[in-house]
Amino acid sequence: MATTATHPQSNDARAAAEEVGNGNGHAAAAEWRFARAAKDGGALAAAGDKMSIRAVRFKISASVDARDPRPVLPLAHGDPSPFPEFRTAAEAEDAVAAALRTGKLNCYPAGVGLPDARRALAKHLSSDLPYELSSDDIFLTAGGTQAIEVVISVLAQPGTNILLPRPGYPNYEARAALNRLEVRRFDLIPERGWEIDIDSLESIADKNTTAMVIINPNNPCGSVYTREHLEKVAEVARKLGILVIADEVYGNLVFGDTPFIPMGVFGHIAPVLSIGSLSKRWIVPGWRLGWVAVCDPKKILQETKILTSITNFLNVSTDPATFIQGALPQILENTKEDFFKRIIGLLEETSEICYREIKDIKCITCPHKPKGSMFVMVKLNLYLLEGIHDDIDFCCKLAKEESVILCPGSVLGMENWVRITFAIDSSSLLDGLERIKSFCQRHRKKNLLNGF
Repeated sequence: MATTATHPQSNDARAAAEEVGNGNGHAAAAEWRFARAAKDGGALAAAGDKMSIRAVRFKISASVDARDPRPVLPLAHGDPSPFPEFRTAAEAEDAVAAALRTGKLNCYPAGVGLPDARRALAKHLSSDLPYELSSDDIFLTAGGTQAIEVVISVLAQPGTNILLPRPGYPNYEARAALNRLEVRRFDLIPERGWEIDIDSLESIADKNTTAMVIINPNNPCGSVYTREHLEKVAEVARKLGILVIADEVYGNLVFGDTPFIPMGVFGHIAPVLSIGSLSKRWIVPGWRLGWVAVCDPKKILQETKILTSITNFLNVSTDPATFIQGALPQILENTKEDFFKRIIGLLEETSEICYREIKDIKCITCPHKPKGSMFVMVKLNLYLLEGIHDDIDFCCKLAKEESVILCPGSVLGMENWVRITFAIDSSSLLDGLERIKSFCQRHRKKNLLNGF
């Protein structure tokens, strides 16, 4: 007769088996082991909360008084697509519709992108570079956000660090936190048109520094870097032995006297990974098509297997919609220059309005007139305001009292500053700035010598 082997139970298991947990005969569970993820990864979970413009914007929007009959004015983020004057080019819409109707683009794409789309984008980007990109230099992503995820994830190794601008776009810091990549910050200098403090780069970098991020045209500051400034950045990167991650999502959205120069122009000095997307220039953030372009004529990133790592990452990641990829060649070829000129004209007009009207709002100061992107950074003069503690408090109370949504600077790395977008129709922008002015007047401190 067969006998059943018995095994000694651990004390924990025996205790769990003996205890009745909910009165229905089921044993109480041992400590749930998956709870460790939230406990040990609390700092990582916070990356999506404290380092997310979306999360902060939703928090501020929750302060809006639903009884206010006025429309809520979204001056916090760069998505003007809801406004009719910012509608994308008809050629782009037609290209997407035609691609969808072929019936051939309902399939999974290759992880790195459709060959025709990569080839067309390489040709398009090469027109601004002193060398030719090939399709192998292009990796298509689900928007610029995934492009950031790819690049940071590939570069993150134990003990390494990355240099990020302050102020900057918080997704880089959030993604670094999720990958346990140390962040070190260099300042952008308001008095010098938000130029990079190049002299500080060598002092904060060390042998474990892997890359630096530059954003040009700049989000959140609205600055555009000169050719000379970008070349100096490349020279420092070469000296430090690091690559440059060039966030050029707002590429060509410039309206001042400084033209847009792609960082890839200096790829022969230091290797560059350029991040771009259709989102901003074509005003279609919902289409979710971005890219990483490898601007590295000396093939350093190929030799060091970085490109292999990017490919491997994308092979186990999500893809941009196949039909959007399929439409890309026609979007790039058929969109007329008149469309881009019209968008630039609108942004130039609203940036002028924004800069002019801010001068009449005494509680905020704009150190530099925007020359590109869709934003301007302004400093809060809290000493003039009663009962406003910091930038988040300012934004929440403004939302509650005036139904205007701004982005607090603390989420961008600059406490007691705010970011204002001017990518909105001019009448709404004027209304929003007037509401901000009224808010500041209502909260001004009494008996100030110079008052306002």
